[in-house]
Order: sequence, then C-alpha cells, then structure tokens
Amino acid sequence: VLDFNDPFSTEVKPRILLMGLRRSGKSSIQKVVFHKMSPNETLFLESTNKICREDVSNSSFVNFQIWDFPGQIDFFDPTFDYEMIFRGTGALIFVIDSQDDYMEALARLHLTVTRAYKVNPDINFEIFIHKVDGLSDDHKIETQRDIHQRANDDLADAGLEKIHLSFYLTSIYDHSIFEAFSKVVQKLIPQLPTLENLLNIFISNSGIEKAFLFDVVSKIYIATDSTPVDMQTYELCCDMIDVVIDISCIYGLKDDGTGTPYDKESMAIIKLNNTTVLYLKEVTKFLALVCFVREESFERKGLIDYNFHCFRKAIQEVFEVRMKVVRSRKHQSHMRKNKRPTPNGTPRMPL
Repeated sequence: VLDFNDPFSTEVKPRILLMGLRRSGKSSIQKVVFHKMSPNETLFLESTNKICREDVSNSSFVNFQIWDFPGQIDFFDPTFDYEMIFRGTGALIFVIDSQDDYMEALARLHLTVTRAYKVNPDINFEIFIHKVDGLSDDHKIETQRDIHQRANDDLADAGLEKIHLSFYLTSIYDHSIFEAFSKVVQKLIPQLPTLENLLNIFISNSGIEKAFLFDVVSKIYIATDSTPVDMQTYELCCDMIDVVIDISCIYGLKDDGTGTPYDKESMAIIKLNNTTVLYLKEVTKFLALVCFVREESFERKGLIDYNFHCFRKAIQEVFEVRMKVVRSRKHQSHMRKNKRPTPNGTPRMPL
C-alpha cells in the first residue's frame, strides 16, 4: 500500500479512479483495455463488490494505478476517508451508461466531482458516456449534448463553473474506448509536449502523413503529432499492432520458448490499397512508432530510417532525464524519512 503522505508516491505513479453506478461497465473497460479480454467475455464478469486496485506499469511512460470502485459503495460515508483517496488522484473517470436512465448517474457525478475538487483541484475529470454501440449516430450526439448540458448546468448552479469536464463517447466493441483512455493517460504524462514536438519534427523531415507513439501492450497511444486524429487511421494502427505482436509471439521466440518476441529489430511494413504504407518500428521495449506514409514518400525509406534513429535517441534521452529525476526524488524522500525523529525524540541515523 502506498504511503499517501509521501508526495513522491503520487507524483511518480498517479492514480486513475474508475467510478460510476453499478453495471455501468467500469470493470469491463479495465479488462478490455489492460487485459486484452474479448468484449463478449465481459458479459460473464461478476459485479465488483470491493475496491480493486491495479498497478499499470507497462512502459516508462504508462505508469499509474487504476482503482475500480463498486457502484454501490458510498465512499462519502463518515467511515470512508475520501480525502485520502482524492488527494493523490491524477484523473477521475466517471462512467455513465448511455442506454439507461442517467439522471441518478448525473446526481452521483455532481456529488463526486464537487467533493473531489475541494480536496484536489488538479484532478482531471473525464466522463465516459458508455455503451453507445447500441445507439444510432443521431441518438449518440443527442445523448452527449444532453449529458454535457445537464452536468455543466449542475456545476454552474453550485457556483463551480471553473471545473472542466471532458466527455467521450465510448464502447468496448470498437476502438473508441482505447482512444478515450489514450486522451486520459496523455494528460498524466509530463513529457507530452516534448514527445509531440519530437513527432512533429520527425514527420516534417520524413514526408510522413501521420505518426503515433503506441504502448504495444494496451494499444494506448502515448503521443501523436499535431495533425488531427482520424478514427479510421487509429483503428488501422491498432490492428497493425495486434498483427505484429501476434505473429511475433508465434514465430519470434526460440525453439526452447526463450527470448523476447518484440525487440529492437522489430519492424513491419503493410501496403494498403490506397497508395498508403503503414510502417511500424520498435522505439523501446514497450513503445512502438506507427506511421502513415505515401508510397512515393516511402521510396526515401533510408531518410525515414535515419530520422527515426535520431527520434529514438531523443526518446531515450527524455527517458534518461526522467529516471534521473525519479532517482533524485526517491533519494530526497528517503533522506526526509531518515531525518524524522524517533518516538524518544532522537534523530534517525541513516542506514
């Protein structure tokens, strides 16, 4: 269990809270995104009856905790220390079932957001309007507009207009849930502006149309360049990662089953029927760069590979800077603990 009084613990591994009413789809979202569970298998998940905490440490940039809260728990009960929960939280995801009557969910959302904001004004509030696969396109837009209007009106009536809520239409039966989680996680990455700038420099010097930096385990994209994200493009990238990882796991291991199927030599080229090339290259053990390139631009593959080499080197430098900061903060935290007086009033001696 983390020491919640230690600022280092919350800074290095921020918390994402999954909240919402019962059967809104919280556990299904977690299983599909981080455990590769098939959406159809989630139909057999039992209702969560206790707080489930999971560490997500897939890569140097995806490093946080997810807390899944049962819908029936009243965490504002006097016996519950909700201040402790919200104090170290980076993002609060509130899941609303779009196919159900969401008035009760909106009331719980308002109560949760107002309490959390008082404890920690820096929390990112993310609203997943979930299970939209069962709605028509017009109904989706209308539902989002209605929930957006009601939630913000409730905050305005309470004099809390400065609280910002972000809304996403999500479903576990398509890539919208991965897209939404990508946006949430990106807000927790302090290096995001640096990564986006590196991607912009890379594509402008390589003749690339679009580039994503993916975490290959969860298919969350850590960063992308400044051009708009097209959902179809994102889905193709996700499908490519699935193909590469699946084939690597089948044919990339040695005969005795040892080795790593995804390593620094991993790369893939897929030519689409619209004169576009999908190009994947390994960046780190858990990160991959996926690019959209026109065929005529891909003829200069040597230039692209050289620029990629520079890009990978820059990413490693960003990672090294972060690790130095982490080690420094760990050392400072350790020194502070050693300086605390013992119960008899004498200072602690360093070990």
